[in-house]
Amino acid sequence: MTAVRTAEPPPLPVRTKSAAGERGWGGVSPMLTRLAAERATGILVRERGTLHLAEGQVVHAESPYAPGPDTLLTAHGTLAPVAWQRALTEADDGDDVGRRLVDGGHLASGALEMCRLTALYDAAYFALAPSSTPGRFRYGTAHPLGPVHPVPVAALEHETLRRRDLLHRIWPDPRTDEAPLIRADPVAAPALTRRQRTVLDLVNGVRTAPDIARELGRPAFHTLVDVRRLAVAGVVSPLPPPPPPTGPEQLPPDPHTILLKRLRDALEAL
Repeated sequence: MTAVRTAEPPPLPVRTKSAAGERGWGGVSPMLTRLAAERATGILVRERGTLHLAEGQVVHAESPYAPGPDTLLTAHGTLAPVAWQRALTEADDGDDVGRRLVDGGHLASGALEMCRLTALYDAAYFALAPSSTPGRFRYGTAHPLGPVHPVPVAALEHETLRRRDLLHRIWPDPRTDEAPLIRADPVAAPALTRRQRTVLDLVNGVRTAPDIARELGRPAFHTLVDVRRLAVAGVVSPLPPPPPPTGPEQLPPDPHTILLKRLRDALEAL
C-alpha cells in the first residue's frame, strides 16, 4: 500500500457562536453600511477594488484580482472580442454598453445579466477584503456598463462572509490566494478532476490564482477554491518568500570602516 502524504494545514482557530453572531451585516465594511443607509450613489474605492452604488445598492464591482465581464464573456466564445471593444469604444459617458450589445444581437439579455452578477460578486469578494487603508467614496458617478439588477449591501456582505468561511474550511492558509504557485511533489499523485487539472497545468511558479483565473476566463473565487483543494491534495503550494539577507557581505557598509579606508588611501597617496 502506498501512503499519500499531504502538507499539514495551519491550525484551525476556535470559532464561537457569539463571534459568528457578531459578523452580521455591517461587519465587513462600516462605510459601505453607512452608504447603504444613506441610499448613496457613487463609487466606493477600497484597497483591492471598487464598488459602484446606485441609491444605496451595489450595481457593479471591479478588482484587479478578478476578471471583468469582458473576460468572462469573450474567453469561451460567448461574445466576440471585437464586438465588446466596438460597443465600449462607441459608448458615451454613462451610456449602456450592455444595451448596445443586446440591441445589436451580439448577446442575449439573460447571458449579460448573469455575467454581470457573476463578475460583481467575484470582484466584491476581493474589494471587501480586510484592508489597512480607509476607503474613499465619490458621489454621483455612473458606470458605463449601464444598470444591472441591484444587489443589496446586506446580501453582498452575507455572500462575502460565506465565501470566506468556505475557503477557510477547505484550507485555512490564505497565502495560496495571492502568492505565485508552485507544484509540489506528493509521494502518490491523487486523482484530480478535469477542472483541477486545467488549473494545475497553468501553475508555473510565476502565476497566482487570480492570474490563472484570468488565463482561463473563469471567476477568480472559483479558482481560489480549486487552488485550495489542490493545496489540500498536496500538489500545489505557495512560492516561499526569499530569505532575508544574513551574510555580512549583504549588510550596509559601516561608516567608520569607510572613513578609515579613505584615511588609509590618503596616507598611501602621500
